[in-house]
Amino acid sequence: MIRDALPQDAAAIGAIWNPIIRDTAITFWPTERDHDCIAAMIRDRQAAGHGFFVAEIGEAVAGFASYAQFRAGAGYARSLEHTINLGPAARGRGIGAALLQRVEDHARAAGGRLMIGAITASNQASLRFHARSGYAEWGRIPAAGWKFGAFHDLVLMGKDLAG
Repeated sequence: MIRDALPQDAAAIGAIWNPIIRDTAITFWPTERDHDCIAAMIRDRQAAGHGFFVAEIGEAVAGFASYAQFRAGAGYARSLEHTINLGPAARGRGIGAALLQRVEDHARAAGGRLMIGAITASNQASLRFHARSGYAEWGRIPAAGWKFGAFHDLVLMGKDLAG
């Protein structure tokens, strides 16, 4: 089941997100996110009219997705960037696709035009997932991120929500 995230989901979201932050270059965040930071992000994104969702298996949060404005400024208000992260139990079960669809539907209903995924070039699973979901490569930024003592390329994949 997919539902709107609540601030009280912050601990479960952190349990999924923090190992990804700590152990991989999938995200360039250098430090783990604490409960208050995640709860504030949920509140802030929802208050801005953007979605923040969780997927549950049984009653346990197994993944989450959200989106926000791609860049600051009124001119970018309809260009959006999403994030999707799944716990191990959710991978390979269609939950990521369901979360992405929920994000896209929410953004489209709110007047969003472009949805962008910023993906570490070495994350081949995410690149394939986005391609299967109708995203095209819109650009590559060499050495955009620094983590674990190395530079990592960033791939921008996008989809026009207007069709």
